[in-house]
Amino acid sequence: MPDPTDAPPSPRVSVRGRVEPFHVMEVLKAAGRRAATHGDVIALCVGQPSTPAPRVVRETAARALESEVLGYCDALGLPRLREAIAEHYRSTYGVALAPERVAVTTGSSGGFTAVFLAAFDVGDVVLMARPGYPAYRNTLSALGCRVVELDCGEQTRFQPTAEMLEEYAREHGAPAGLILASPANPTGTLVPATELEAIARWCDAHGTLLISDEIYHGITFDEPAHSAAEFSSNAVVVGSFSKYYSMTGWRVGWVVLPDELVRPVELLLGNLNICAPVISQVAALAAFSPEATAELDSHVSRYARNRDLVLRRLPEIGVSGLAPVDGAFYAYAHVAHLTDDSARWCEEVLDATGVAITPGIDFAPARSDHPSPLDGTRFVRISFAGTTDEIDEAFTRLARFVGSR
Repeated sequence: MPDPTDAPPSPRVSVRGRVEPFHVMEVLKAAGRRAATHGDVIALCVGQPSTPAPRVVRETAARALESEVLGYCDALGLPRLREAIAEHYRSTYGVALAPERVAVTTGSSGGFTAVFLAAFDVGDVVLMARPGYPAYRNTLSALGCRVVELDCGEQTRFQPTAEMLEEYAREHGAPAGLILASPANPTGTLVPATELEAIARWCDAHGTLLISDEIYHGITFDEPAHSAAEFSSNAVVVGSFSKYYSMTGWRVGWVVLPDELVRPVELLLGNLNICAPVISQVAALAAFSPEATAELDSHVSRYARNRDLVLRRLPEIGVSGLAPVDGAFYAYAHVAHLTDDSARWCEEVLDATGVAITPGIDFAPARSDHPSPLDGTRFVRISFAGTTDEIDEAFTRLARFVGSR
């Protein structure tokens, strides 16, 4: 007989369930607590627009709620939305793209997960930039892949290069995959067209799956972003209605797939999600309209003004090291003169000022076995997606805080 005083066994927790936290979400929780007690939070931590979806998108959704059933659709998405996305590639990048290669997903996150499952097996090596978006690393690790981060500093605009891939392959063999983001999170840097083409050609030649994260396309300041679809039909291209289209909570994105991955991704999406939210898909059709584009381009103009404000005011807190802010709505700032523990410093800033900033450890965790000047302990990411007045006030508070230390 078991001893009744014995504690019941704990529920099982898998190894894959023990992923690293997405630290920006932890910052957001802390900011929520601060907002409830002080009401003074300015959030420069979250990578999302501060504006709603375009008016025409919201109106389309309202009409659909009244007039359509909005039940399940094909696992790969509404045919008319897949056709509209294919047309977007023709008109924006000059790429003739078959709609059959487009899969509509539950945000870009759902697309990444489906592609990772369809393309990689346990133990496969996938490369990514360091600093880089943490969900790539954490999701791949949870799926049993081996993530190798390439240190990417100022000399390469914080982006990987074909030369880096060649150097890695000479020592270790060609990797199964490479994730590239342009514009990148957290740095906002673009991969030049010539380098993007060289990377795509290298991946094609070595059997490496290039996954190009293009969710910030549309938000660039000095030159347009190029798509990997311009240079290879073997690459996976990930897009989203979240950032430029200001539809984060609508949870609708897409992936452009090589022919060989279309059916595997379709099967996975059907099992994992059934389909992306249909109301969001119907609404997203209106996001390509001229009315929506005019409204969305006005947001990009505001981001540009905000970028200039951030660049002008960062020296007030002593920041001189900064990734080139080509696009997206982030400044990735070197703050070694202020701290060697970015997580603790961001906590102190929030407690003292109400300004919420993301520590760099999200994007470049410190590695005891391989210390690097790129360790995120000395960097922070500042989002300038909010209003210009809020950002100006945030820097006034930051300058006062830093000056009092």
